[in-house]
Amino acid sequence: MLQGLAEELRRVLRPDSVIDDPVRLRTYECDGLTVHRARPGLVVLPEAAEEVAAVVRACVARGVPYVARGSGTGLSGGALPRTDGVLVVTSRMRRILEIDLDDQRAVVEPGVINLDVSKAVRPDGYHYAPDPSSQQICSIGGNVAENSGGAHCLKYGFTANHVLACEIVTPEGEIVTLDDGPGYDLLGAFVGAEGTLGITTKVTVRLTRNPEVVQTLLAAFSSIEQAGEAVSAIIGAGIVPAAIEMMDALAIEAAEAAVACGYPENAGAVLIVELDGPEPEVAHQFAQVKALCLDAFEQRVARDDADRALIWKGRKSAFAAVGRISPAYIVQDGVVPRTSLPRVLASIDRLSRESGVKVANVFHAGDGNLHPLVLFDDAEEGAEERAEGVSGAILDLCITHGGSITGEHGVGVDKARYMPRMFTDADLDTMQLLRCALDPAGLCNPGKVFPTPRLCGEIPRVRRGEPEGELY
Repeated sequence: MLQGLAEELRRVLRPDSVIDDPVRLRTYECDGLTVHRARPGLVVLPEAAEEVAAVVRACVARGVPYVARGSGTGLSGGALPRTDGVLVVTSRMRRILEIDLDDQRAVVEPGVINLDVSKAVRPDGYHYAPDPSSQQICSIGGNVAENSGGAHCLKYGFTANHVLACEIVTPEGEIVTLDDGPGYDLLGAFVGAEGTLGITTKVTVRLTRNPEVVQTLLAAFSSIEQAGEAVSAIIGAGIVPAAIEMMDALAIEAAEAAVACGYPENAGAVLIVELDGPEPEVAHQFAQVKALCLDAFEQRVARDDADRALIWKGRKSAFAAVGRISPAYIVQDGVVPRTSLPRVLASIDRLSRESGVKVANVFHAGDGNLHPLVLFDDAEEGAEERAEGVSGAILDLCITHGGSITGEHGVGVDKARYMPRMFTDADLDTMQLLRCALDPAGLCNPGKVFPTPRLCGEIPRVRRGEPEGELY
C-alpha cells in the first residue's frame, strides 16, 4: 500500500520530496526524546499548503495514518512516526510571508525557525516572545503543536498567547483558517493539540515591542532548596520577572563542560532572574530581587548584552550539555505550584539517592515548570527501566502537590500512560469525543496523548453511579 502511495505522491510533489529509502528513513525515526524510535513507512517534504492537503487526502483515501513533524526537537515523542504510515515533514515550508509592524504581527510558514522571527524584526524594535531553549532550531509549527513556552513565558505567556490565526489542513484534507473570532474557540483547541487535529500550514503570530531596559542577575546558592525559597519570595513579593530559571549542581557541571559559562564554583544551585520594562520600574524591582536573594553566596549582575548572553548560554545549552556527563537521559516536564518547589525538589533529591539514579534539575522556576533530567547508561542492563521508574515517581510527586504531568513538552507517547493518574475516565472520554469529532477516521497522529484511544462512534463505557449510554 505504501509503495503505491509513494508512486502517487511523486506525481503530486517533487520526486526528491518523497523518501522511501530505508537508510534515509532512519533520519526521521525519533524526535528529541530518543528513547522512543520507529522508522517511518514513508516521508514526504511538501513545500505548500496545497501539497500538504494532497498528501492528507491521499492518505485518507487509502486509510494510511500520517504524522506531522517540524524540526524534530520535541521532547515527548509527539512526532514519533508510524512504521505503517506517512511522516509529513514541514521543514521546507520556511518563508516569512508578511511582517505588519502597524498591527504588530507576522505571517509565517510552519517550518520557520523560532529565532528567525525575532531576527527579522529586531532592527525595528520588536521580537517574538515565546523562546524555548531550542529556539535556534525549533520551528513555529512544532511550537504551535506543543504550545511551547520558554524562559520568558513567566511574564509573556506561552505560544497560545501569541498565535492570532492558523491556516491548517484538516484531518480530511481541507484547507481552513482558524482565528480568534466569534463562535467555538477552535484555534484554542488546535494550539497544543500535539498535531492530532490537523497540520499547520501558516501561522499569524503576535510581535512584541522590545523593552526599554533589561537587567539580569545570576545568584548562586549553597543548596537547591535555598534557591527554591528565593523563587517563592520573589513571586510572593508581587514581582513578575521576565524570567526566573534554576539549575542544580549536576546541570551546572554539564553546562560548564559544554560551553564554559563561568558560573560560581561549588554552587548547589544558581538562579537566573531577568527583569525588563520601563527603567524606573526595573530599577526598583531589581533592588528588591537582590535583597530577596540574600541567602545567595554570590550575586552577579550582567554588565552588558555580551555578559547577559554568557549567563544565558549555560541555561540555554543545558539539555544538550547533559550528554557530556551521561550516555542517555529522560527529560521530564512536570509542573508544581511555586510554593511547593522546595518540598518537591527535596523529594526528587531523596528519590535520586534512594534509587541510585542521578537527576539533574534545570527548569523554569518562575512558573514551577520542572525539567528533571533522569540520567542513565543505556548500555547497562536494567538502567533504562530504573530511570523510567524514577521519572514516573517524579510525575506522581507533581500530581500529589497539585501540579501537572506536562507544562510545555506535551504528552505525546512518553507520558500517555500517566494521563489516568491525573484525569478521570470521564475526563479522558470527553477529550477524545472532541478528537473523534474532528478526526473521525483516526488517522491524524494516532496513538498520541491518550493511553487507550477510544474508537470514534464507540459509546463510553458504563461506570458505577452513572447512567448508561452517551455522555451528556
